Amino acid sequence: MDLDFVLKVAGIGMVVAISCQILSKVGRDDQGTLVSLAGIIAILVILFGQISELFDTVRGIFGI
Repeated sequence: MDLDFVLKVAGIGMVVAISCQILSKVGRDDQGTLVSLAGIIAILVILFGQISELFDTVRGIFGI
């Protein structure tokens, strides 16, 4: 796992948290929920790439 990966996830998390707080203060809780859902999906897409890379490495090590 790279430091780059951790920084991407942390950056997305901070942007989503700040956006949700701002939207909550304005009274747009429904849009805040959509922003948090979009952030979770973005992190899962990045995580999926890392997991596939892990599986490729394991296949290469064991010759599967």
